[in-house]
Amino acid sequence: MRKQPACVPLCNCYFCGMFFPKINIASIFCAIVVFTLSSCSSLFKEKEEKEPLARVGDTFLYKEDISSLIREDMSAEDSTLFVTDYINNWASKQLLLSKSKINLPEEKLAEFDRLVSDYRADLYTRAYVEALVLKAQDTAVTTSQLRQYYEKEKENFKLNEKLVQLRFVGLPAQFLDKGGVITKMKNWEVEDKNYLDSIAVQFKKIHFNDSIWVSASRVKQEIPLLTSLNEEKYLKKSQFFELEDSLGVYLGKVTDVLEVNDTAPFEYISPDIRQLILNRRRLDYIRKLETEIIDEAIKKNEFEVYEKE
Repeated sequence: MRKQPACVPLCNCYFCGMFFPKINIASIFCAIVVFTLSSCSSLFKEKEEKEPLARVGDTFLYKEDISSLIREDMSAEDSTLFVTDYINNWASKQLLLSKSKINLPEEKLAEFDRLVSDYRADLYTRAYVEALVLKAQDTAVTTSQLRQYYEKEKENFKLNEKLVQLRFVGLPAQFLDKGGVITKMKNWEVEDKNYLDSIAVQFKKIHFNDSIWVSASRVKQEIPLLTSLNEEKYLKKSQFFELEDSLGVYLGKVTDVLEVNDTAPFEYISPDIRQLILNRRRLDYIRKLETEIIDEAIKKNEFEVYEKE
């Protein structure tokens, strides 16, 4: 009679009622340990370790903390000096910080911690609010809105320096027809303007738009021969002036003047009014935003104030 081949012993699985081959538990445990160790080893290898540059107590300064501060145009010597100075400054601050935490009173430390916390919160909230304002704020301001604001607040727009309307040219010292330019600057008919415009390339400086208001300080910057000592003589209404030195000649005609404490003209002050209107809109938007945030938090039960007993 043929002999039956040897069979692998079976065990009865209680949970599923199926039969599985008996397995050496020790072999499984060893396999798991080997697999786990090899996996951990792989994980440790993949984890990038930071390269420390210095240590103060339990605090470390790492290479990556200052790598972005080193400019590409630095030489090797300069970068070495920079890193050395940075490490020394960092160490000094860390040591002083640790000493302060030991030697300062507890109430003072608590006060500083509160200030740091408040400052951190202010930085975050200010950045967030500014982003919302930039996204939502209407920056369009019409001339009508500017004029309406000006008429309403006119008494508050007083000048703190003299303004003038004038035209002037700066001629080089070797310019030949100074007399002709003077005549045309005084007459100022259409043909005079056109002629002076046609030869403007020969002038050192030129300003023919005498309908705009300019501060006296700006005029003195453009015409160095005008000073605080002589401006009362030359910067007055209907005054024609000629100022000359070894470098050239300045010819000018003042058409109008506004003195300190006079009401600022609309054309001159309108850029400031526009900024005032935008600032007011910004503040209104922030107040509205703060109110809406609180109302929404109350509705969602994210904010409540407990009544005092």
